[in-house]
Amino acid sequence: MFEKLGVFVYTWRKAMLGLTLLFAVVAGAYGVGVFGDMVPNGFEARDAESRQAAELAEKAFPQRAPDAVIVYRSADRTVDDSTFRTAVQNRIAALPKDVVTGSVDFWTTGAPDLASRDRHATYVGLNLAGADDNAKQDSYLKIKDRLGVDGLRSVRGGNTPAGYEAGNQVGSDLGMAEGLSFPVLFILLVIVFGGLVAASLPLVVGGLSILGSMAVLRLLAQFTDISVFAMSLVTILGLAVAIDYGLFIVSRYREETERGREGADAIVHTLATAGRTVAVSGITVAVALASMSFFPFVFLKSMSYGGIAAVLLSMVFSLIALPAALGVLGHRVNALSLWKQRSAVPGDGGFWYRLAHGVMRRPIAVTAVAVALLLVLAAPLLKIDFGANDARQLPETAEGRQVFEMLADDFDGDGAKTIDAVLKLSGPADTPAQQSELTAYATRLDSVAGVRNAQITGVEGTMARVSVSYDGAAVSKSSRELLDRLRAEPKPPGATAYFGGETAAYDDTLRKLGAVLPWMLLYIAVSTYLLLFLAFGSVLLPLKAIVMNLLSLSATFGILVWIFQEGHLSGVLGFDPTGNIEPNMPIMLFALIFGLSMDYEVFLLSRVREQYDRLGDPTAAVATGVQRTGRLITSAALLMCVPLAAMAFSQVLTMKLFGVGMVVAIVLDATIVRILLVPAIMRLLGHAGWWAPGPLRKLYARFGIQESDGEPAPAEAEPPTESDVPALT
Repeated sequence: MFEKLGVFVYTWRKAMLGLTLLFAVVAGAYGVGVFGDMVPNGFEARDAESRQAAELAEKAFPQRAPDAVIVYRSADRTVDDSTFRTAVQNRIAALPKDVVTGSVDFWTTGAPDLASRDRHATYVGLNLAGADDNAKQDSYLKIKDRLGVDGLRSVRGGNTPAGYEAGNQVGSDLGMAEGLSFPVLFILLVIVFGGLVAASLPLVVGGLSILGSMAVLRLLAQFTDISVFAMSLVTILGLAVAIDYGLFIVSRYREETERGREGADAIVHTLATAGRTVAVSGITVAVALASMSFFPFVFLKSMSYGGIAAVLLSMVFSLIALPAALGVLGHRVNALSLWKQRSAVPGDGGFWYRLAHGVMRRPIAVTAVAVALLLVLAAPLLKIDFGANDARQLPETAEGRQVFEMLADDFDGDGAKTIDAVLKLSGPADTPAQQSELTAYATRLDSVAGVRNAQITGVEGTMARVSVSYDGAAVSKSSRELLDRLRAEPKPPGATAYFGGETAAYDDTLRKLGAVLPWMLLYIAVSTYLLLFLAFGSVLLPLKAIVMNLLSLSATFGILVWIFQEGHLSGVLGFDPTGNIEPNMPIMLFALIFGLSMDYEVFLLSRVREQYDRLGDPTAAVATGVQRTGRLITSAALLMCVPLAAMAFSQVLTMKLFGVGMVVAIVLDATIVRILLVPAIMRLLGHAGWWAPGPLRKLYARFGIQESDGEPAPAEAEPPTESDVPALT
C-alpha cells in the first residue's frame, strides 16, 4: 500500500503541491473566522439535571440567574445616596429591552446581599437575550461599552463577560505562542538538519495542519457547539505533531538518498518505512483522542474533534504533500546548508548504543529505581481535589476576575450564587394547597444545615422555584454535601425537583465524568493494545507500553497537583492557585498524553522489531534500535516542547495547566520511560517480549508494521553473549 502511495505521490508530485497550495488558500480564508463561531467554556453536560433546571426556569420565570454582573462603586457615596441610585438605575433603564431582558438591583429588591459591607458598592444582575452562549455574548457586545456611570467605578463580570474575556485571552495567547514558537522551532530544526531548506519543511506541514484544522472546526461549528479552548489544542498539537512527523519523514528521505536511492525509489522507500510508521502513529493518537468524544461535555468533544483533525491532517500532509515536495527537491533538500552535514545513516556503536547497553547490564536495578521515582512523583495525585472553572482562571487584570473577587471579598453573600430547586408541580401553583406545600418545602430547605436562607423566588403555572443561599465556595466538597442534603428533603406531593446553580452543575460534571470514565479507559486500552500489536507483533509489549504509560501519566498528574492545586511554583509560572483541578483537564491530558506517548513507542520499537527480525537477538536489537532512533526521538521531544512551553505562559489558567502538563509528560516519557524503562524491561523480557501464538504471528505477518531499511543483514552479525554487553563509560 505505502509503496503504491510512494509511486503515486512521486508521479503526480507537482499536482499534489498545487492541490496543497489551493487547500491552504481555501482553508485559510474559511478557517480565519472560526473564533466567531465558537462558544465560551463548554464545561457542562447538556443533559445534566442542572442544565434542565436552568432551561425550565428560563422558560417559566422572567427572572433567572444573571448572565452578567456589573459592580458599581463610589469612593464618597453609599448605596443609600439617592444620586447613586438614580445614576445606576437610569443607566440600566436606558439599555435596549430587546438585548437586556431582565435586571435585578439592590434598590428594587431590597436584598442586603446586593450591597457591599461598606455600602459603597452594589452590583446589578443582567439577563441577556439569547438561546445559547453565543447569542448571549452577541447581546453583551451590544451593551458592554454602555454600562459605565459617570462618577462611579464600573466593573463587568459574570458568566458571559468572563467567557468573552477568556476567549479573547486564549486568542491572544495563541498568537503569542505561535509568534514565539515558529522562530525558535526553525532555529532548532536548522540545528537538527544543518540546512535551511530541510528545516523549513516540517514547519510548512505544521502550518498546513493548523489552517486545515481551523477550517474543520469552523465547519463543525455550523452543526454543533465547539468550545473556544479547542483552538489551543489545534494550534499547539498541529504544530508539534506535524514537526514530529516531518522530522521523521525528512530524516528518512535523506537517509535513503545517502544510501544512493534517488527519485521515485527514495520516496517509495521513505513511505514504506517511516511513512508507514507515521501513519500508524497518527491513527493511534487519533484513536486515543476520540475517547474524549464519549463525554457529554462541549469542552471535551471539541478537544476531541480539534485534536483528531490536527493529528490526521498532520499525518496526511506528511504522507502526501511532504513527499511530493521532497520529490521535487531531490538532493536540493540539503541546499542552503550552514555547515558540513553529518551522515543521515545512523551508525552502530555510538552514544545511544552504549547507553542502551549500560541500562541493560542492570535491568532489575534500573527498572526498580525508575518505577520508584515515578511513584514518588505520582504521590500528590492521592490528594487531588476537583473544582469547576471560574473567573479565577483569568489574569488579575481581567474585569471578570475582579468582579468574582469583589463578590467574594466585599459582599456578605453572593446573591448570584444560589442552589435553585426548580419544581414541576402536580397542579397549578397558585392554589391554596400548592402554596401551602411550597411554603412547607421552602421551610424544610431553610432548616437544612449549611443553608443561610431559602425562599420561593418564582411561581408560574405548574412551575415553582425555591432559591437557597449558603456560605462558602460554590465549587467545593462542602457545597456538594449541602446539595445532597437538599436533594434528600421530601418534595411537595407529586412534584419533581430539578436542582440547578453552580454547585449543581459542578456536581453533575463529576457524576458524568465518573460514569463515562471506565468506558473511556476500556476503549483506550483495547484499541491501543490492538494497534500496538500490529506495530510490534507481540502480545506482551503492548501490555508493557500501557503499564508504562499509566505510570508516566500518574507521575505527570502528581506533579500537576503539586504545582496547580498546592501552589508550588505559582510565582515562577505566574498564577494564583485555586486549590483544585478542573476535572475536564485530566481527562483531556490523559487521552492526549496516552496517544502522543505512543508516537515514540511506535518509532522506537518499530526499529527494534526490524533489528530483531534481522539479528534474532533481543539485546542487540534494542541497542541498535535505540541508536538509530535516539537522536531523532530526543530532537522530536525537544521540538514538541517548544510550542507547549509557550502555552505554559498563557494568561488563562486552563491553558497554562495544559502547557505545563504536556511538557512534564513529554520530558518524563523521553527520559525515564524511553531511555531507562524501555531498554531495561526489554532486556528482562528477552525473546519472550516478541512472542505471539501462531495465529497471531500470521496476522502480524500479513497486516503488521514491519519497517525495513532495505539493507541486508550483515553477514558477520552474531547474537552477543552476556559478556559482550559493554559497560557504560
